[in-house]
Order: sequence, then structure tokens, then C-alpha cells
Amino acid sequence: MSGITIYHNPQCGTSRNTLALIRNSGAEPEIIEYLKTPPDRETLKRLVADMGMSVRDVIRQKGTPYAELKLDDPAVSDEALIDAMLAHPILMNRPIVVTPLGTRLCRPSEAVLDILPAPQQGAFSKEDGEQVINDKGERVAGV
Repeated sequence: MSGITIYHNPQCGTSRNTLALIRNSGAEPEIIEYLKTPPDRETLKRLVADMGMSVRDVIRQKGTPYAELKLDDPAVSDEALIDAMLAHPILMNRPIVVTPLGTRLCRPSEAVLDILPAPQQGAFSKEDGEQVINDKGERVAGV
């Protein structure tokens, strides 16, 4: 194992690109498909804390029951937001990657490059064709 974990949704392009960048560094991460195996309360709280984000920043709004659950109400507590994510894992934004160098919500996918222990091993382009890594394994300027 590489010591890298990705909370992954294979239906999400950003998540697939992030996983591909991890693999392009030569690592094979532990893949947790969080919609099938959601984190427990303690793990979710630790992930949020380790990212240095608020619980609200980790909630996904698009394509989720966010509005119908009225989670946009600022009076909804962090504990209630976590309860909602545990009941509806689709509310958890993704992908979240944990490495020995840190924990990040990798949106955009190239945010993972800041926490990968090993360098990229070759060129990489996202699914949409945008080049992120050149043929020398270096980050493309502006990305």
C-alpha cells in the first residue's frame, strides 16, 4: 500500500482524474467508494478537521438533496450537516484524498499534486484533454 486513500466516486470526472494523477505518481491508493462505504461520524469529522475546512465547505450541493433538506439555512449546525452527510453520502463533496503529506478536497483534481509524496512519472491530461503534466513529469504552467 502507498499510504494514500481516496474517497472516490467513479461516476465523477474530477474523482477519476484525481485517481489517475495518484496512479501517475506510481502509487496505488486505497480506494473507498464512499457512496457504497461511507465514512463513519468520527472519520468524517477527522477528514473535515484535517482539511482545515468547515463542514459546510465539504457539502456538495449540485445533484444532491441539499436544497430539499434545507441545508442552506445558516442555522443548521455542523452536527446536523454531518448527520445529513451520513444519511445521504452523495452530500459529501469529492474526491477527498489522504496522504502522508496531508488531506485535501481535490477540486480541481490537480490539487492532489500538492500532497502526493512521489513526483509524476510522465505526461498526464485530464479526460477533457487539458494537459496537467508534461512529458518530463512536470506540472504545466498555469495549472
